[in-house]
Amino acid sequence: MDSMSKGRGVRQFKTSLLQDLEKGGESSMKQRTQTSDAREIESFYKMYYKSYVKDRETAHFDRESLAKAYQTSGVLFEVLKSFISDELSEEIMAIKIDVDNKMAKFTPYNILPLDLAGEAHTIMQFDEVKASLQALRNTRGLPQAKIEQLHSREQKPDIFDWLQAIFGFQKSNVANQREHLILLLANVQTSLSSKPEPLIEMISNENIDRAIDVVLKKLFKNYIDWCMFLGKTDNLRLPGIHSEVQQRKIIYMGLYLLIWGEAANLRFMPECLCYIFHHMAKEVAGMLSGVFSPITGEQVKPKYGGTEESFLQKIVKPIYEVIQKEAKRSKKGTAPHSVWRNYDDLNEYFWSVDCFNLDWPMRRDDKFFRSLEATAQRSQASRKKLTHILLNKTGFVEIRSFWHLFRSFHRMWAFFILSFQAMLIVAWSGPGSLFIPFQGNIFPKVLSIFITAAALRFLQGLLDIIFNLRAYHSLKYSEMLRLLLKLLVAAAWVVILLVSYVQSWQTSNRLTIPSGSRPSSYMLAILAYLVPNVLGVVFFMLPMLRRWIENSNWRIMRLMLWWSQSRLYVGRGMHESWLDLSKYSFFWISLLFCKLLFSYYVEIKPLVEPTKRIMGMTNVSYSWHEVFPQARKNIGAVISLWAPVVLVYFMDTQIWYSVFSTLAGGLCGAFMRLGEIRTLGMLRSRFQTLPESMHRKLVPRENLSQENLPSEGKSSQERLTFIETEQQDRIKSQGSVFGQIWNEVIASLREEDLISNKELDLLLVPYISNSYLTTFQWPPFLLASKVPMAIEMAAEFSGTDSELGQRIKGDDYMCSAVRECYESLKYVLKTIIIGEIEKRIVDALFEQIEGHIGLESFLSNFRMSALPSFCDLFVALIDLLIAADVFKRGPMTSESQSKYEALRSDMILVLQNMYEVVTHDVMGDEAKMKWKDIVMLLDTTQSTMYFATKLSGPTVVFPPQSDDSWSEQIKRLQLLLNNEGSALDIPTNLGARSRISFFTNSLFMDMPIAPPVHNMCSFSILTPYYDEDTMYDEGQLHNENEDGISILFYLQKIYPDEWNNFLERVNASSEDEVWEKKKAEELCHWEELRHWASYRGQTLSRTIRGMMYYKKALQLQAFQELAPKEDIKKGYKAAKKYEKNKPQQGSYWETLQATIDLKFTYVATCQNYGAQRKRGEFHAKEIDRLMKKYSSLRVAYIDEMEERKKDKTEKTYYSVLVKAIDGLDQQEVYRIKLPGPALIGEGKPENQNHAIIFTRGEALQTIDMNQDNYLEEAMKMRNLLEEFKMNHGVRAPSILGVRELIFTGSVSSLAWFMSMQESSFVTIGQRVLANPLKVRFHYGHPDVFDRLFHITRGGVSKASKGINLNEDIFAGFNSTLRRGNVTHHEYIQVGKGRDVGINKISLFEAKVANGNAEQTLSRDIYRLGHRFDFFRMMSCYFTTIGFYFNSMLVVLTVYIFLYGRLYLVLSGLESSFINQARKAGDDALQAALITQSLVQLGLVMALPMVMEIGLERGFRYALTDFVLMQLQLASVFFTFALGTKAHYYGRAILHGGARYRATGRGFVVRHERFAENYRLYSRSHFTKGFEIVILLILYEVYGSSSQRGPLVYLLVTFSMWFLAGTWLFAPFMFNPSGFEWQKTVEDWGDWNKWIDSEGHIGVPANQSWETWWETEQQHLRYTGLRGRIWEIVLATRFFLYQYGLVYHLHITQHHKNISVYGFSWLVILAALAIHKSISVRRHTLRSDWQVLFRMLEGLLFICSITVLVMLFQFAHLTIGDVFASILVFMPTGWGILQIAQSIRPLVEKVGIWNYLRSLAQTYEYTMGLVLFTPIAMLSWFPFISELQTQLLFNQAFSRGLQISRILAGRKKKIARD
Repeated sequence: MDSMSKGRGVRQFKTSLLQDLEKGGESSMKQRTQTSDAREIESFYKMYYKSYVKDRETAHFDRESLAKAYQTSGVLFEVLKSFISDELSEEIMAIKIDVDNKMAKFTPYNILPLDLAGEAHTIMQFDEVKASLQALRNTRGLPQAKIEQLHSREQKPDIFDWLQAIFGFQKSNVANQREHLILLLANVQTSLSSKPEPLIEMISNENIDRAIDVVLKKLFKNYIDWCMFLGKTDNLRLPGIHSEVQQRKIIYMGLYLLIWGEAANLRFMPECLCYIFHHMAKEVAGMLSGVFSPITGEQVKPKYGGTEESFLQKIVKPIYEVIQKEAKRSKKGTAPHSVWRNYDDLNEYFWSVDCFNLDWPMRRDDKFFRSLEATAQRSQASRKKLTHILLNKTGFVEIRSFWHLFRSFHRMWAFFILSFQAMLIVAWSGPGSLFIPFQGNIFPKVLSIFITAAALRFLQGLLDIIFNLRAYHSLKYSEMLRLLLKLLVAAAWVVILLVSYVQSWQTSNRLTIPSGSRPSSYMLAILAYLVPNVLGVVFFMLPMLRRWIENSNWRIMRLMLWWSQSRLYVGRGMHESWLDLSKYSFFWISLLFCKLLFSYYVEIKPLVEPTKRIMGMTNVSYSWHEVFPQARKNIGAVISLWAPVVLVYFMDTQIWYSVFSTLAGGLCGAFMRLGEIRTLGMLRSRFQTLPESMHRKLVPRENLSQENLPSEGKSSQERLTFIETEQQDRIKSQGSVFGQIWNEVIASLREEDLISNKELDLLLVPYISNSYLTTFQWPPFLLASKVPMAIEMAAEFSGTDSELGQRIKGDDYMCSAVRECYESLKYVLKTIIIGEIEKRIVDALFEQIEGHIGLESFLSNFRMSALPSFCDLFVALIDLLIAADVFKRGPMTSESQSKYEALRSDMILVLQNMYEVVTHDVMGDEAKMKWKDIVMLLDTTQSTMYFATKLSGPTVVFPPQSDDSWSEQIKRLQLLLNNEGSALDIPTNLGARSRISFFTNSLFMDMPIAPPVHNMCSFSILTPYYDEDTMYDEGQLHNENEDGISILFYLQKIYPDEWNNFLERVNASSEDEVWEKKKAEELCHWEELRHWASYRGQTLSRTIRGMMYYKKALQLQAFQELAPKEDIKKGYKAAKKYEKNKPQQGSYWETLQATIDLKFTYVATCQNYGAQRKRGEFHAKEIDRLMKKYSSLRVAYIDEMEERKKDKTEKTYYSVLVKAIDGLDQQEVYRIKLPGPALIGEGKPENQNHAIIFTRGEALQTIDMNQDNYLEEAMKMRNLLEEFKMNHGVRAPSILGVRELIFTGSVSSLAWFMSMQESSFVTIGQRVLANPLKVRFHYGHPDVFDRLFHITRGGVSKASKGINLNEDIFAGFNSTLRRGNVTHHEYIQVGKGRDVGINKISLFEAKVANGNAEQTLSRDIYRLGHRFDFFRMMSCYFTTIGFYFNSMLVVLTVYIFLYGRLYLVLSGLESSFINQARKAGDDALQAALITQSLVQLGLVMALPMVMEIGLERGFRYALTDFVLMQLQLASVFFTFALGTKAHYYGRAILHGGARYRATGRGFVVRHERFAENYRLYSRSHFTKGFEIVILLILYEVYGSSSQRGPLVYLLVTFSMWFLAGTWLFAPFMFNPSGFEWQKTVEDWGDWNKWIDSEGHIGVPANQSWETWWETEQQHLRYTGLRGRIWEIVLATRFFLYQYGLVYHLHITQHHKNISVYGFSWLVILAALAIHKSISVRRHTLRSDWQVLFRMLEGLLFICSITVLVMLFQFAHLTIGDVFASILVFMPTGWGILQIAQSIRPLVEKVGIWNYLRSLAQTYEYTMGLVLFTPIAMLSWFPFISELQTQLLFNQAFSRGLQISRILAGRKKKIARD
């Protein structure tokens, strides 16, 4: 049995022992078990009890050791009992009872062992923990009978036991929250305490009271605000007796935490929890106060209570069932949001005082529950009632409409519309200057904007009423009255302003106020209209006053705000300080000024004159039948001219935002000192200041104690000496701290294989400081080649000593290296030389040298030309010492003994040669003479064979008594004396360089001072996990794709230097050697290989390893604070090694570990772990291994079990927390029953929510599965957590934003583009959002949450299905609306991976675009848009949904422009008059189109990239990277991504269908089939690309190209051709092996197989075109009537082709009658009829009447040819007409298909749906053929494939790919042979 095993091991022991005993056979079993075996086991059992159990108890072993002994003893007893049939002896039974009683004291625990056996545990000895535990165990005055029901007499009850007995909470919930509160109070006490050694002194009652008050305030801040908002008195009633106050506070805190811990999905409804707590707290107060019920006359008792699960079954489950029922009504997110209530709807029910109608106990007939009860009714009347209830949304209705954009941000749209109107009036009416609107009659016209403003307000009021119709049941009368009055008032203002304007204009043509006259009625109306706006400006300028008014609950204040905004619980008082207001106001005023100037002078003004000419032209000749021939002013031409310009006017603010945010971000980054150290050269120049900076930022401040100061009686000289000594000690202390931190960071880089062993040696600082050195020992990479350079300089120098000294001291590192080598030479020689004469001679020699140096006569007495020879001998001596050190550490054999003797002889010879060189070659003549005299005095024997072994004994010791310090020093000397290079490129790995540069640079940035570890803010990490890769197994690493590429091969080529470093670390020469060792059962290297590969993917093991760096960093920092000075001098590495090998109970190392357990917790919420473990899956086994490897890791999962209740089986769900014990067995800690399935909303937030109850601490960092962390960044976590205490404006931070380092950029060019895009957002983008704009939200991980703030306000995300698809950002919305503050900090970073393939990236972009569409409909965006001031509202819009809406406008601009041009060229208007205005008009159009192309090509997104790279790496690198990105087709990538954003954003708003799209996060080593790309991009890119191509062809063919000129056409349409080409072919350009001929052939076969396959039930979309086609229409099945109508309207655009082109056919002979268009429809119908007959006959005749079918096909072909010939001959049909007809009829057919899909139920009733499917298949096949043709043509040229591979990947991978293809071909050939 494994002696270290606790659980599974002892069970295996029992099973094995029983099996072994049964091998003897049944015949001798009885006799044997009653004799020898039984006695042997009984004897062993007694011996074990005495020798292990009792002895360990006597020796006071730790808890874990005793638990193992008790558990093993129990297993031995079970084995003994099974083999003894008689009764056991009294002695045995006494032992058994004793062990059982002691084992009962041991219960599973998470962090705190709160059972009786854990009292001696180190963490339980902390004074803070003791004080907290004592406070919880204060049960004086509580009904003891209730507690005794749950606890044995051996355990002391506490307040949580009492609450459990009263309210029926679950036992595990009680245990979980008990530990939670104790840790919370203990950690708050440590943060309040300023004592340097908090473990020695007792914490006073005042300190625990302060901690309780702090936690109470944070925990109940939301509850108290809720009570005040509803006008209720909170039930936090405290007794009048002071001694009972603390107890009552803990009761309230414990009650809330128990409610929260068992609330399950109700945790997303914080005000619902407030309601529950409100009533339960009232019951608690009543019970403790002895209040009697006025109804029953009995003492107040809980309405719910009794059994252990009373709270779950009677309170949580009824509300949960409402949530579950509503979630089912959502139909997995496909039902309209307006017909079901989400989490927000249900929670906002408790924002009204009407929620108290729910009463307590809760009334099940209340409207909150009514929808659940109504489902049981089947009558028609009850169904009507149900419909009535289902429309009972609360406060807001999420209706799918683009009008949400206007409704949420109506102030912004009003500003842009009114600005456009004013500029248009000025440009149209005046001389054209924007700065003279007050001249002449311009100003009266400009004043008409107020009429438009009133109309826009009327529209806003109308939308508010329409959109709230489904929520009117939840609206108060006052709110309904407000909406109605606002609409009526807005309508009245429209009438008043319009009438007064007309009246004033008609009466005197005067709207202004001439001197001495009365103002016009219109001016008076404007003044009255502007009064509310003036008040708004006043409040805007006084944010503090506005905050106070909005937060006030006074009725007079409510009345003041009643008209301006609805009364909501959230969104109040969000205004910032005056300073922040000034900053973001200046930002937006500057931006809008530039934007309006540009829009006026470039977009609006140049179009005015052409428009006037167009509108003034008459007698226009049309080329078609004009439907509206009487239309005045050529309005169609004007619209086509202005429409794209208007769209660009509304869109280009996004471009201006990108420009200004880039400038602001760069300026802020410069002030933050980002990029001061961005190269290795800069690192070297600042390295000398690094120890001081590191000590200042990462080491807590320590004040010099008074007893260490010199007494007043000391002299000034003594005090000065003391201060100098203290300063030297401080410098040494800084160096020691710096060395330990720096070395751990460098060692972590080596463990990650980012640097080699040589680079490790060059980067390390000596672990152990050497007392003989007077200089600081800098890392060798700074000193490399400095000594050889100094020696060469001295050898060739011909000046004085002072001049040489100045030259050496001019380079600080050279001076330090020379001094260190000289002092090390003295130390080495004095260490190895033990002969008395030799020692005197060496000492005298050094005295001579130092004497001449002091007199500056060294060069005159010593010849430096011989110094290189001496240095060479010194290097040889060091090499011999290193070799001797290696021999000494290894086993001594006869062979090694002979080598050892040879080394000794060589060393003596080297020493003699060194002496000879110094005394003969280096010394001058005068120095030689003096030296001879000295030698005669020192050596009376006059021996010349110094250092040789003499009769008296050896004169040198070889090897010396070496230790780690000696080995380190001689190895360092070897590096310093080496002349192999300057180490300027150390480290060579770019990732290592980047991390070191950022870490050192961050130490010079502003950050809070780190507190001691014991006083730091405690925190937890939470990582959600589903079923992603945990760690790569052998199959994943070696499985090859069709090219012979495996993941391991791919990684070896992508990371060649890291692969070589790995082989060096495991002492292997190749992968084959690692594989051979695995076969030889040396698995350690194979496991290391798996780790190496897994740590370069986006795996759970990589994430957990990274997060565990926090613990490693805290260990080092705690060591520096807690360890004795002797251990600190030895170094962290030595102390860690000693404690690992010889742990001492009660040592400071245990205190250190306990302190870390107190401060840090990591929970991985692996929701499917339980099911995976039951099935024995690989993922579960790897998670087990991770738990065993990392002791601080906890795994939370949802366990699904079947339990039998009342003769039926029901599924029961639990939240379970498990951990590993001592790195071995798994142990279940908590199991909390859930009311039902936890995952009823979005998966990830639900997964986080079920596990958040197991987190601890004051802060919570959310980490995703694709993230990593680094040791150097973990060192700064203490500093980051201090930001919660810093001043960041009017509100304390609730979320700390952290920058990210994208680590997937080197995987491929696409990954590089994505990483650059993401890096710019997580750095400069979020920097500007936080400051100055103050609109940063939560955009995913790794932000750090104020945990108590968020667990009392709904959690760290939202989970409603569909609407909260982008769940992370809603946490930021929620935090901001609830008066939180989101900040951003860039002195710390966390690694993050991104998708690396075009398909995965597109899926991610689709998911984010869908999520932004859902955000557009959400109440959070609506409230932010209304409650922010104007400029913050602008920031919110353009940084969230506005970006995606503007991306859609970019695409829409292309469509509007091309369709407008199509209208002009096909109608004949262009040839009639547009050319007359072209010279003036094209300028504005070209400017507008160039503006949209900036967004389309991704140039706008490149601005922040260039700025951030320039800031952190230099602008030369930034420009280089930008050019390289363009050469690697970055513009193609960004243009393609634009199409993804626009398509999925627009479709999700119109039709819904937003859903999570799994990307896989894998590597791109697989070629995607053509059919797969077609399925993914057909609707989002390909169809749109073909449409744009057709439009561009028609514009060129039928436009006036001769007058326009090719250059103008190219300038106008280049970006559109680029857009179309990108959308059509980008997926194939970025597809690995996309242009390899063999792949192309296989793709063609796969495509044909897919498109010809029929769809049946169960056939997936990737195997059948029919199934895929049905799947593509799913969004139309769930869309509403509005979505179907819009789909039909949009499809009608395809009929414009037919209407315009038929009149341009030669066959029409220029007839313009409408009958021509009608005849074209007859042709289309005839073609469709022929197609239908063929398709029908194909299915009905091809099997039985094959000959007849072929004859029919031939007849139709002959008839078609005949008709064509006759048309060519008699109807003037031309070849051009044939091609034009294709362009006429193809779009029409596609439009018919689109309309038919929208009205599918009607089409199916008619019976032509199958035919339309066949028609659609024809279209799809045609599009696929057109796409495939150029791909096939390019595949003919081999260099195209090679070029593509080099563009996608690096050169090493490209070469490897070619080799692998050859090998793969050989394998296939061998297989065939």
